[in-house]
Amino acid sequence: MMCRIVIADDENAERQLLRDILERHFAQTVDIRCVENGRQAVTMVTISEADIVLMDIEMPGISGLEAARRIREENPDVKLIFITAFPLFSYAQEALKLGASDYILKPVNSDDVIAAVTRAIGQREAERQLSQVAAATIRAPEEVEGANQLIGKVKKYLQHNYMTVDISLDSVSNIVNLNPTYFSALFKKETGVNFLDYLTDLRIQAARTLLTDPLRSTGEIASMVGYDSAGYFARAFKKRTGMTPTEYRKKCGKDIS
Repeated sequence: MMCRIVIADDENAERQLLRDILERHFAQTVDIRCVENGRQAVTMVTISEADIVLMDIEMPGISGLEAARRIREENPDVKLIFITAFPLFSYAQEALKLGASDYILKPVNSDDVIAAVTRAIGQREAERQLSQVAAATIRAPEEVEGANQLIGKVKKYLQHNYMTVDISLDSVSNIVNLNPTYFSALFKKETGVNFLDYLTDLRIQAARTLLTDPLRSTGEIASMVGYDSAGYFARAFKKRTGMTPTEYRKKCGKDIS
């Protein structure tokens, strides 16, 4: 598919760098538009029907965070990737609350940019496929083949979007246009586990990997895997692993050494 991307940064050199990275790696599969402030980003996302926005947080006029809030109101499905020269946890936390797919620090590394955009493209494609399969399956979801295909796409959607704070049984059942109770039973029948257990396992597995990075706080990791409460994350982590995030981190440190 052709992926429509908007780059928003008030520095021309940064815009060009990001464009060059994306054009070299993704070649003819991306359509890139560049703007120089948050206000233009809001307009361009609407005009171009963008799939992904790479946006600097600190820009004149309205900030990248404020622009993201306005974009979310009109385009809830667009994937947001924030870029900033300021490694502030408050920025990262606010970005993740806005449903950001990723958060990149300047000076940008091409591998980080490519990885972030690849993940965002995967998220958009998973959502498209889920919507298409849901539309085709909704007529007869009880059919075994249709149910298998639908739940398979739901699992792929969750694997790409588990870090979204507001993802839930209700939100996904709404996407597939099924009653939440029926969808919950169908998911359990097809996977052998409850929807929440499956989602939690994805989040905890991602957290295990992130906890091996000593530079990330547990609060930041909680936000990165879809929890808006560090305390709730810690309880969920201990229930799944038998250890608190801090205990797990210490154990990993000893194992590594």
